[in-house]
Amino acid sequence: MTPQTLAQNAYAQTAAPIRTPRDTEYEAISKITRRLKAAAAQKTTDFSAFVQALHENRRLWTVLATGVSDSDNALPNDLRARIFYLAEFTEHHSSQILGNNATVEPLLEINTAVLRGLRQMRAT
Repeated sequence: MTPQTLAQNAYAQTAAPIRTPRDTEYEAISKITRRLKAAAAQKTTDFSAFVQALHENRRLWTVLATGVSDSDNALPNDLRARIFYLAEFTEHHSSQILGNNATVEPLLEINTAVLRGLRQMRAT
């Protein structure tokens, strides 16, 4: 390596680009949704992976519910209430899925709708 290359490498940007909280939320929800969708497609051959993905989705919504229940949360009260309701629905519906009384599609639809909303917020 030349001294110039060494200097360029030393001063090159090493930090990840700055991410907003919305970017982080979008990535987390997207990742969990992809896992849940893939695990649902393989449910009959790998039920354990499906249960794990369902559990991750439940944990995600528990975190979201905790966030919106905080009095310091800056989201409008109506949106906070809707997110909390979706968390409750996710908890109940996940139990129904595990009892073989429901399908995973509503959970995937909810996550996808939230991702669309976050994408629109990022664009503005």
